[in-house]
Amino acid sequence: MEMRWSLKELYPSFAAPAFKKDMERLAAEIVTLRRWTLTRLGKGKNPVTTIEEYLKQRIALTTLNERLGVFANLSFAVNTSDDTAKTALEAIDRMLSETAEDRVKFAQWLAGVKNLDALAKRSKLIGEHLFHLREIQENTKHMLSEKEEVLFAKMRMTGSTAWGSLQNTLTSTLMVPVKIGKKVEELPLPAARNLAYDPDKTVRKAAYEAELAAYAKVDESSAACLNAIKGEVITTAALRGFDSPLAMTLHHSRMDKKTLDALLTAMRESLPQFRKYLRKKAKLLGHKGGLPFYDLFAPVGKSDLRFTYYIAHQFIVRNFSSFSPELGAFADNAFKKHWIDAEPRKGKVGGAFCYNIHPIGESRILSNFTGSFTNMTTLAHELGHAYHGHCLKSESFLNSDYPMPLAETASIFCETIVTQAAIAAAPKRDVAAILENQLMGATQVIVDIYSRYLFETALFAGRADSSVPVARLKTLMLNAQKEAYGDGLDKDTLHPYMWLCKPHYYDPDHNFYNFPYAFGLLFAKGLYAEYLKRGDTFVKDYDRLLRETGKNDIATVAKLMRIDVRKPDFWRGSLAIVGRDIDTFCAL
Repeated sequence: MEMRWSLKELYPSFAAPAFKKDMERLAAEIVTLRRWTLTRLGKGKNPVTTIEEYLKQRIALTTLNERLGVFANLSFAVNTSDDTAKTALEAIDRMLSETAEDRVKFAQWLAGVKNLDALAKRSKLIGEHLFHLREIQENTKHMLSEKEEVLFAKMRMTGSTAWGSLQNTLTSTLMVPVKIGKKVEELPLPAARNLAYDPDKTVRKAAYEAELAAYAKVDESSAACLNAIKGEVITTAALRGFDSPLAMTLHHSRMDKKTLDALLTAMRESLPQFRKYLRKKAKLLGHKGGLPFYDLFAPVGKSDLRFTYYIAHQFIVRNFSSFSPELGAFADNAFKKHWIDAEPRKGKVGGAFCYNIHPIGESRILSNFTGSFTNMTTLAHELGHAYHGHCLKSESFLNSDYPMPLAETASIFCETIVTQAAIAAAPKRDVAAILENQLMGATQVIVDIYSRYLFETALFAGRADSSVPVARLKTLMLNAQKEAYGDGLDKDTLHPYMWLCKPHYYDPDHNFYNFPYAFGLLFAKGLYAEYLKRGDTFVKDYDRLLRETGKNDIATVAKLMRIDVRKPDFWRGSLAIVGRDIDTFCAL
């Protein structure tokens, strides 16, 4: 079965006439917008006409940019040595930097429009984009001058964007020599990290030790990338009038501090329960005390839970269909139309992600599939992201951009569907393994994510004064893991390089990318519990919720399901579901 994605639906190649023509069109659209900004913006007496003209141009420009940029990004993701893709990305970024002044001018003009609600009643287009326009008005409070915004956009290309690209290349081309039996195999970093799921303890430990040793080859370079990016973020937050990078992140996440505090309160309260699970797992694996880091992902018990890519496809589609025929048919189409690149190989970035491509109403999913149960649930997770995009494909492009915390809703919901199905269908010998796998994932999303939140908080505090050297970065990570995991982990075998292998730290637009995962898990758990109560009547409301995520703040979206995310009680309720699973597992 084909395990590489097709990008021909975007462009046949970088040399194709369609790609070259669209690059020319993008340049022309930017010139057109610039001319309109200089000659028409603020000149007419009718603000409805001005706003409508801008929205139409912005939608056209963004759609074209998305198509070109996605093709270059996805091409680079599976081959980070592709200089053509890298050059195209840089060219697109460079052209887009030219639109910064136009966005600033429009935003500043819009800030002076006091009657948006009244204008929305006169224009269907304005009414459709009312939330987007209000958000632009709000964001003007954090804008720089026109010249500064233009300079900032251009400098980022040789700043954080370039540093992030370098770190991507460093990790995607890093080869890890792992001793398996009597043979030493040179493995790409994602493949070496996947050995953490191997049933053989000696393989897991050897891969862990080899992974840590390999990072020494790139740790100084990666630390330079991290310091440059986080330094830029600190400067950006201050210049834009935010109290901190966290405040800036919450603003962009359409989430308030009260919601984050409620979430973190419930998470901290739940840590003893997760440590109980970790100590139980350690005992089952023959360890005294805490669990060694290299056994965090170790399979527990005897299980035949291995999946070929074909079987994973069938299992996911069958169980998605039990929730709704539309979801099942959607996933089946994604497999059959080659939306997924699942094969691990040198030069391909690690981990997994989904890219929703609004201009063509499709998505593309990257994973590194080697047949484990977790690999299967990861596919289900990413297909959930894709389904979220599917629910939004009829919305305006400007209304399809949802905040990071809500980004994990559909993905974790879909992951829960297949996990629960696996538990229900598995023979008794496999139930403990499946349940443990589910708890292993929840531990990552609650405990490990909390450790990453603690690390990034400490990193920003340290970077405010000076660059943070490798040794200090490792110490910060170890301190964060000790605080989050407590006695659940063996303190002598932690992972001091987690800051190096997680790409999210190197994206200047997604700081504190950690807490959205915890939000997503617990929000999806709460929604799944509601689905179990309501059955088929839930499905229509669920799809509506996903459609609304691009044009509402988080609290408003949650209210659609009568959920108050600003109070710890909702989060405690979701964590109680996980707690019951922990009690069941510990009693087995």
